[in-house]
Amino acid sequence: MSEELPSCCAPSRPVLGIESIPPPAPEPADGVHGIEQIRLDSGVFAMGDGSGDGNPGDGEVPVHQVRVRAFSIDATSVTNADFARFAEDTGYRTEAEIFGFSAVFHLALQADPKDVMGPASGTPWWVGVRGADWRHPGGGRSDLDGLDDHPVVHVSWNDAVAYCSWAGRRLPTEAEWEYASRGGLEGARYPWGEELIGDDGEWRCNIWQGLFPQRNDLDDGHLTTAPVRTFEPNGYGLWQTVGNVWEWCADWFGPRYYKFSPGEDPHGPSLGAARVMRGGSYLCHDSYCNRYRNAARSSNTPESSMGNAGFRTVALVSGDGAISTGR
Repeated sequence: MSEELPSCCAPSRPVLGIESIPPPAPEPADGVHGIEQIRLDSGVFAMGDGSGDGNPGDGEVPVHQVRVRAFSIDATSVTNADFARFAEDTGYRTEAEIFGFSAVFHLALQADPKDVMGPASGTPWWVGVRGADWRHPGGGRSDLDGLDDHPVVHVSWNDAVAYCSWAGRRLPTEAEWEYASRGGLEGARYPWGEELIGDDGEWRCNIWQGLFPQRNDLDDGHLTTAPVRTFEPNGYGLWQTVGNVWEWCADWFGPRYYKFSPGEDPHGPSLGAARVMRGGSYLCHDSYCNRYRNAARSSNTPESSMGNAGFRTVALVSGDGAISTGR
C-alpha cells in the first residue's frame, strides 16, 4: 500500500501551486501568552496504535515505550483572540496573507465567485480561495465575528512557530502531544476512553456526521470549528485534542520513524518534507479519515494552510518550576 497520506483533511500548498517563501519570525516577548497551562510531570507511556485502527501508511506502529520530560502545555488550542494579540503586537502577516489565498472546505465557502480558484487536485471538497486567511476563514465575505474563542485556522507550521517565538514557547513534539492527549489513560483510543459516543448518545468531539463530503448532519452542532472549550476536557484538563482542528507538532514526519524512535524524548527525524499534524478535525469521518484518535498521525508541508488546522504550544518545566523552550 502507498505511504502517501490522504488529503481529505489537509491539502498541501503545492497542490494549489505556489512556491513557499517563509516569513520572518518576530522578536520574542515574554509574558504575552495568556492561555491556561497544564503542567505534566515527566512520565512513560505506550506511544502508538494498539487497537489496530491505524492507516497502514501513517506509521502508527509499533507501539513503543517513551519517556517525556516535565512540560507545560496549553489547555486549549490557540484561539483567534490569542492570535490577534500576536498579530497586532508584531504586525505579523501569515503565509496565507502573503500568498494571497488558502484552502477552504467547500461547504464553508464565503467568497466572491471571482476569488474561487477551483478545487484541489483529487480532493474537490477543498477549494483554493483568494483572500482566505485567519481573519477570513471562509473567504473574503467572512470574518471573525463571534469566533474569538474558536481555534485560529489558516495558519501554517511556519506561522505557528512565529507565534511561539513571540510567546516564548514552542510547538509540542509528537511524543509530548500524544502523552498529553491520552490524559493518563494507557492505550486508550480516545482522550476519554474507547467509545466515540457517550452513554447518553452525545458526541464527545467535533467531527463529521453524515455523508462526507456532501452532507453534514450536524449531530454535534458544528459544521466547522467549535469554541475551544466545547465538550469535556481529558483527564489532564486538555480540551479537544481530537476533532475540531488539526494541531501542528514540531517534528518532521517519517512513516517508519517508530521502528527506530529513541525511548527518551523523541523529536522526529532530522530531515523531512512535511511536519507532523495530530488530532484530526471537524472533517474527519470513518468513511475516509479516522484520524481523530490519540495515536493517529498525519502531516503537511510547513508552508501549507487550510481551514481546519491550528496549534497549541508547550514549554519545558524544570524541577524548580522554571520555564524553558528547549528540548
